[in-house]
Amino acid sequence: MNIEDIIIPPRKINTEKWQLGHAVSQEIQENGIVLIFCSDYRGIKNGEAEILDFKTVRRELYRLSKLDFEIPVCDLGDLISGRTYQDTHYVLQELLSMCHYKNAVPVIIGGSNDLAFSLFSALNFHQKNLNYTQISNIISLSNEGEEITEKNFLSRILSSKNFTIKNYHHLGYQKHLNETDSVKLMKEVEFEVIRLAEMMNSTEKTEPFFRRADLVTVNCDAVESMGDGFSVNPQVNGLNRREICAYMKEIGLSENLKSVGIFNFNAQSETFINHQLLAQMIWHLIEGINIQHSHPKERQYETFWVMIDDDQYAFQRDSFSGLWYFGDDEKPENLIPCSRLEYEEAKRGQLNSRFLKN
Repeated sequence: MNIEDIIIPPRKINTEKWQLGHAVSQEIQENGIVLIFCSDYRGIKNGEAEILDFKTVRRELYRLSKLDFEIPVCDLGDLISGRTYQDTHYVLQELLSMCHYKNAVPVIIGGSNDLAFSLFSALNFHQKNLNYTQISNIISLSNEGEEITEKNFLSRILSSKNFTIKNYHHLGYQKHLNETDSVKLMKEVEFEVIRLAEMMNSTEKTEPFFRRADLVTVNCDAVESMGDGFSVNPQVNGLNRREICAYMKEIGLSENLKSVGIFNFNAQSETFINHQLLAQMIWHLIEGINIQHSHPKERQYETFWVMIDDDQYAFQRDSFSGLWYFGDDEKPENLIPCSRLEYEEAKRGQLNSRFLKN
């Protein structure tokens, strides 16, 4: 597959030496970040696949500071939508695989939320037992229809015999927008489901759900809308501008991050701030990835024991990052990421049930 056949390269944007755009290339590089913009929204009701212009987002992103970023950033361009929606999914998966073979982190921007299916499928080909975290205001477990849509893609991922998923975390759902049965079912199968209210003002409580994530997708419907709508399904309630940027940085800080999707963005918005916000979300993601790559590979841990009734439980704190983990296993990868708040709750006799699942 020739990239030239499926990608429209980005137009040149003049930037200064201190700006991010001065360091952006158009080639996929080993261990780098690859930005891919997508215009296919056929996974939503009445969605289309007409070519959209992301120039305002690019201009705002390129003009932000590159700080001391060391990881190579590639802006591959705009993905040409397939003749059918299935074609788009297929081509996107092939493109994602090219990135994974080079150990690069692809970031898909635009398109409908169900393109998360392609991100999961492509990553599952290279790795099993994935940790998937999604920020979305809706939990839809519909299994209707043959084509993949934003309503059925999640059930296709969770029920497929070809996919292996270790953990799924659904963050930012809003009670008044969801079927009670869908939320109840997610909790019955012991997937973490976190309400919007629990994510507001601070990332501390939900940061552990990003720390080991292989794949993270963000549905822009989970962000409160401004002007003519930040998302194609604008919502009056959601994460605010500062909160979503803070969470994008947490996504980048994941120890295992291999793929990111930012979907349902309203690329046709005439409200400048919406394009500026998306640009800054991408920038905070890049910042987080750079910070994570600067962390030492070898870590030291302090162990804290907590007695609850007649049982003793271990919590460990990373001496470098200050982050907390549950468990006494000598292998760090077997520890369960947790928050300082969960450690404090354990000292008061309240142990989070998710620690006892494994």
